[in-house]
Amino acid sequence: MEPLEFDQFKVLVRACRRAWHIELRDAYNVAGEDEPFSRFLAGHDEDAAWLEPWLSFVREVTASGTLVQRARVVTVPHGDYTRWGFAVAPSSISAGEDIRYLPRGQAADIGFPAEDYWLLDEDVLVLSVFSADGRTGGFALEGDPALTVQCRKVRDEVWPRAVPFQQYPH
Repeated sequence: MEPLEFDQFKVLVRACRRAWHIELRDAYNVAGEDEPFSRFLAGHDEDAAWLEPWLSFVREVTASGTLVQRARVVTVPHGDYTRWGFAVAPSSISAGEDIRYLPRGQAADIGFPAEDYWLLDEDVLVLSVFSADGRTGGFALEGDPALTVQCRKVRDEVWPRAVPFQQYPH
């Protein structure tokens, strides 16, 4: 596993045709989300200005032809963080991301890896690595061929089952 800076991650995404991401946690606790999440909990409308660097990047790569896809495996009933994700998703979708949801109960037979990940095309695996408390995170390029095969299999099982945001009950 080789740590990656965000700019290095973006270079890899720019070089691929399909960037597929899976989120396995029900909440993340990332420091950069504290303020917008608190605003959501207080009943304020979502203001995606905090997310603009990501949205701008998604617009760039999707305009060049790269598919950016995100699957969120979620517990039902949905917790606050998942509900906040529903409020944030339209901004990402408008930027070009395809976001889908799979209830955890419908994924019990899938052999998920320990970490969230990005699978770029068929063979570049980038793990989303978080501290135990979720406060810090980053990316790591993973070269294990067996893990890459497992993650490709997970993608191929999850994506057809996952429900597009527009059809998912939220």
